[in-house]
Amino acid sequence: MTQVPEMPEAVPEAVPGRVADAPRANWVDLYAPLWSRGYLRLSRADRPIGTWLLLIPCLWAIALAGGVSGFRAWDVWLALSCGVGAFLMRGAGCTWNDITDRDIDAQVARTRSRPLPSGQVTVKAALAWMVVQALLAAGILFTYNWLAVGLGVASLALVAIYPFAKRFTWWPQVFLGLAFNWGALLAWAAHAGTVPPASVALYAAGIAWTLYYDTIYAHQDREDDALIGVKSTARLFGENSRAWLWGFFAATLLLLALAVVLAHADAGRPVAFIVALAGVWGMGLHLGWQMRLVDLDDPASCLRVFRANRDAGLIPLPFLAVAAWLG
Repeated sequence: MTQVPEMPEAVPEAVPGRVADAPRANWVDLYAPLWSRGYLRLSRADRPIGTWLLLIPCLWAIALAGGVSGFRAWDVWLALSCGVGAFLMRGAGCTWNDITDRDIDAQVARTRSRPLPSGQVTVKAALAWMVVQALLAAGILFTYNWLAVGLGVASLALVAIYPFAKRFTWWPQVFLGLAFNWGALLAWAAHAGTVPPASVALYAAGIAWTLYYDTIYAHQDREDDALIGVKSTARLFGENSRAWLWGFFAATLLLLALAVVLAHADAGRPVAFIVALAGVWGMGLHLGWQMRLVDLDDPASCLRVFRANRDAGLIPLPFLAVAAWLG
């Protein structure tokens, strides 16, 4: 079968300050005012995949919690505010990450074009921008109940530690998972005022998923990281990476299924339970497709498969929401 050649993306060949691994047709490079681009690039607004990966565990929690206690009008605000909050806190966290890593980023081919090592933004300006984003996110957090507020404040310790993890452990992806999936606990608490075992299982599933996709992501920088002494699971696993990825794949699905079981098993709603588990199965199919596609020795393949995890994480959502509605 003859393939139709892809049309080139409509973007100028040379965009001033463009970050190397950003999608070519991103809105920041095309439409954002020139004065704002360095700050938006610090926040990874030109690379939205991270916002999705931070938001999805929150949406999982809202949908699964709704299956336990039902949806309320408040949940519309909760979902929307989690989206805005994910954008802001991911931006603040990435800004902090770039401040702490600016010397390392200058030595890595993929990251030396970022705003700080390339000189687009000063460190003082980046610090101010980080504070602005964090304060805006705090304004959203304080609309939630006090348990959720406490969890949100507690997450700052994980955000602060994560950029340094690659300096002292071969498992920095664990610290990323702990921080990136905290929303599963926070959103459940904001919905129900409690943190039940199902939410903890959901949190653990998100951590396993992060270990899966961020190990793939880390394979892009494996050679540069070895030269400068930066640690990662990609370097730790080496030639055994695929076996470890299959393990994280399995752990993600088993823990996500456990969260469904804990949330639905005692409710006496077998149809809702089966529908929710079908979402887990659908995500598993997508991750299996990723494993067949990814070439860990090809940075472009790793980035493409890493980005595909947005779609993988979104697959369970309609199933969890329908299961909640059936309940």
